[in-house]
Parts: sequence; structure tokens; C-alpha cells
Amino acid sequence: MKKIMLICFCLLAFTCVSLAQRYGIVDTKYILDKMPEYKDAQKKLDQFSIQWQKEIDDKQAALDKMYKDFDAEQVMLSEELKKKREDELFVREKELRDLQRKRFGFEGDLFKRRQELIKPIQDKVYNAIQKIAVNRAFDFILDKSEGITVIFADPKLDRSEDVLKELGVK
Repeated sequence: MKKIMLICFCLLAFTCVSLAQRYGIVDTKYILDKMPEYKDAQKKLDQFSIQWQKEIDDKQAALDKMYKDFDAEQVMLSEELKKKREDELFVREKELRDLQRKRFGFEGDLFKRRQELIKPIQDKVYNAIQKIAVNRAFDFILDKSEGITVIFADPKLDRSEDVLKELGVK
């Protein structure tokens, strides 16, 4: 009886181990920081950012000077000239905000440059991770660099269709 129980226990343990999901953890930030091409791309982005920030700072300084001059001359200006200068200040301020948005806003120049310079390197890393996951039969690869994120999941584990079926959605 003890032998039968021991054999059943061994079979159960073997079955559980063979059905266990295999997973791996990577730190993409660490990987990217070790890649020379990523460092070069980051330096180029920093140069663009510094150049664009200087452009914005120069325009801001010119706008500040215009405001200061307007405040000093305001008492001597006619209503018509005062209105004209206020309109000009408003237009310049709007141009400055538009330039900031164009350079640093969502989908602005910095975002586009980042996509152009960094995305191919990230894709290279993700392709390498996927290749390792498939070759070593991992079910999941998690990224620990910025919180836990699933980078790779074996498609056979996706149960989205089952959930839709359960909900009655086709």
C-alpha cells in the first residue's frame, strides 16, 4: 500500500511539474543602458532637446523684453497703439506655446525623433527576447524595469476568445 501511494504521489508531482508554466524576467532598462547604439541615440536626442529648449528660451526672453518695454511705454501710448501692441504680444505668446507643443508636446518633434532613433533599438531587444522565449519554451517573459510588464506571452495561453464566448460576444 505504501508503494502504491508513493508511486501515485511521484506521478502526481511529475504531472504538476510538466504542466507548470515557465517564465523569465528581464530588465529592459538595464539591457538598453548596456547597448552602445542606445547610448548614442540617447545623446542625439539630448542634443536635439537642448537645441530646441534654447530656441524656446530665446523666444521667451524676447517675449519677456517685449512685455517689459510695453509696461514701460504703456502710459505714453494711445489706445490704438496700446491695442496693437497687446495683440502683438498675444500673437507672440501663442507662437511660443505652439512652438513648445510642436517640439515637446504629444507626438511633437522630440517624440518623432525618439521613435526614429530609439524604437528600432527597442524592437531589436524585444525580438531577441521573443527569440529566447520561443527557443527555450518560456510561456511568459516579464519586464521588471518599470513595474512588472508582460513582454512575451505564448499565444496558446491567450484565453480572450474563451472569455468572449462566455460573454456571448462573437
